[in-house]
Amino acid sequence: MPEVQPISFADFEKVDIRTGTIIEAEVFAQARKPAYKLKIDFGEDIGIKKSSAQITVHYTPATLIGRQVLAVVNFPPRQIGPFMSEVLTLGFADENGDIVLAATEKTVPNGKKLI
Repeated sequence: MPEVQPISFADFEKVDIRTGTIIEAEVFAQARKPAYKLKIDFGEDIGIKKSSAQITVHYTPATLIGRQVLAVVNFPPRQIGPFMSEVLTLGFADENGDIVLAATEKTVPNGKKLI
């Protein structure tokens, strides 16, 4: 098991994790590994951001629409093939290594920050 690397609370505070609702999801055909291109609404202050996510085992584009997720919104954009991913959608690997999305237990307003 990998060793847990300690960080300071100040380091944790720099990571801006927000809630957003997926408003569009489509197959990312050009991706090297199966993935979707997502558009996520983070509310009025942050707006709509794009993300590439390798979540094709547990989800279809139709089941993603309207789902609220957690994402890091303050990493620099990352070029993934022809697609610019603007946020990092968060999830956990299941027993097979397939990603299960991280989400809130109850719906909260889009753009709310993890505290």
